[in-house]
Amino acid sequence: MRYNRQILLHDFDVAGQERLQRSRVLVVGLGGLGCPAALYLAAAGVGELLLADGDDVELSNLQRQIAHGDDDIGTNKAQSVAAAIGALNHEVKLEVIPRALVEDSMPELVEKVDLVVDTTDNYPVRFALNRACIAARVPLVSGAAVRTEGQVAVFDPVRGGPCYRCLYASDDAATALSCSESGVLAPLVGVIGSLQAMEALKLLSGFGETLRGKLLLLDLRTMDIRQLTLPPRAGCPDCAHLHP
Repeated sequence: MRYNRQILLHDFDVAGQERLQRSRVLVVGLGGLGCPAALYLAAAGVGELLLADGDDVELSNLQRQIAHGDDDIGTNKAQSVAAAIGALNHEVKLEVIPRALVEDSMPELVEKVDLVVDTTDNYPVRFALNRACIAARVPLVSGAAVRTEGQVAVFDPVRGGPCYRCLYASDDAATALSCSESGVLAPLVGVIGSLQAMEALKLLSGFGETLRGKLLLLDLRTMDIRQLTLPPRAGCPDCAHLHP
């Protein structure tokens, strides 16, 4: 009964639900995007979630990071989200990784999951996750949000299309905007994080059409929504070997 409303979808059905329950997902970053993404993945019945974040909850997070509350201030974010998921759906197996991921530790984690959801705001981590996902042949669901603008994409170059590095070169990190400097309107991260969860659920269950090879751009100030096709970048240092 818990998953009845999903199973009613004729092209999702029991088979889609069973695929979700067999799946393992790594969520990197349990802030504005990671909170709704992780909560919806858990509510939908993903079998196991690995939650990674080295930061503690701060008062300024509570405006938008909806899995945390006043009582969680000072608590590690991954642990806080794990507690929220435990209250939401006790059937989901959880592994808490209460530390910032470094590149050397990523391959071991990525190799044991079916999909990675990147909800970080750190470019070096994003680039390292991209490389680890390519090596492990694991899809990467990427999201970003600042001010009232956000974007979502699926990077899975092993099965076709570009990787994250095709879209952003390493030196783009110097010009990246952050919420702490530029601000963000609270519901934006809920929208983007939820879209990331939707893409993850589609990939895991085989349901619908995903954003593989596409970039979804949203500006919630004007409700301008666009979808762009992304080709692989010639000579990409991370995935060019997949596109001879």
